[in-house]
Amino acid sequence: MIESKKAATVVLMLRSPEEEILAKACEAIYKFALKGEENKATLLELGAVEPLTKLLTHEDKIVRRNATMIFGILASNNDVKKLLRELDVMNSVIAQLAPEEEVVIHEFASLCLANMSAEYTSKVQIFEHGGLEPLIRLLSSPDPDVKKNSMECIYNLVQDFQCRTTLQELNAIPPILELLKSEYPVIQLLALKTLGVITNDKESRTMLRDNQGLDHLIKILETKELNDLHIEALAVIANCLEDMDTMVQIQQTGGLKKLLSFAENSTIPDIQKNAAKAITKAAYDPENRKLFHEQEVEKCLVALLGSENDGTKIAASQAISAMCENSGSKDFFNNQGIPQLIQLLKSDNEEVREAAALALANLTTCNPANANAAAEADGIDPLINVLSSKRDGAIANAATV
Repeated sequence: MIESKKAATVVLMLRSPEEEILAKACEAIYKFALKGEENKATLLELGAVEPLTKLLTHEDKIVRRNATMIFGILASNNDVKKLLRELDVMNSVIAQLAPEEEVVIHEFASLCLANMSAEYTSKVQIFEHGGLEPLIRLLSSPDPDVKKNSMECIYNLVQDFQCRTTLQELNAIPPILELLKSEYPVIQLLALKTLGVITNDKESRTMLRDNQGLDHLIKILETKELNDLHIEALAVIANCLEDMDTMVQIQQTGGLKKLLSFAENSTIPDIQKNAAKAITKAAYDPENRKLFHEQEVEKCLVALLGSENDGTKIAASQAISAMCENSGSKDFFNNQGIPQLIQLLKSDNEEVREAAALALANLTTCNPANANAAAEADGIDPLINVLSSKRDGAIANAATV
């Protein structure tokens, strides 16, 4: 064990030609670095980082392993990160991910990369040195720490468009979907967040669909114990609903019905709000609107208008606005929906009033029956009040009605 005052001596030992001394010095430094941020800074000041980087490629396995472990811990320090970028160690760290290396080396090398990948310049270095392929391979590692670190690094990398394209080429979606079954929520969450980013691209949505990814996602929504993952799972489904083929598949397998009843019966405001947003996004497509209408999406949206949460009311009103392009939906809202929207015009929240006014404007356009229903629901007074709103959109919508 070393204390701060002896740390300098141990750092000097890193230049020893003897393997046994190197291995012991590394072990002592690892324990010292584990104790906290202050010690990491001390090691940096003492110049430990540079000699340690040379040990990453040492021929002795134990020396190499201990050096890798130190970098896994040290790389959470911003100044160390900066120095590591300048010393250009990415190649040596990525080399530690090779299949023949032992699990402990995989764990700390992937931890080092996960820490480094939080910054843009390091992301580029990891990508350019071919780090994505071994990281994807390690998603199937038997060790949960290796899986978590690799997934976290991939999540940071896919924020960049180029990495997302390469990810598709390397067929990463099946191993990521596999992690949705992990017994560790933190791994499931990282996998979902990564899917949430990559399904912004059409090719990834197709791959997700072809690999039965939607079944996994719907299963997560159906599992009450996994409610911490519901918001993220819903975000991925929302992206997928933009594709007509996915929408058809999710409807044929009964997933759409489950999704709507899940949204209607959830007690978590963010989930209801995101479900309504997903419906709005998908309802811009005429074929999707037809499918939604067949599944009686309107009942779900009217229920969401009654939510306690303003964000949910706004999202449900916007979804109704989008569904109005379907004439069957427009007629449905005649006796259910219009009275609730009139009530929302009296809300204290300006955004709620604007969203409700927009839904009413769309519902009453070229539809005398709905205009009549708005008047019969005592809509005229609240509409006149909205004319003195602070928001131009609200005023324009109320004037339209």
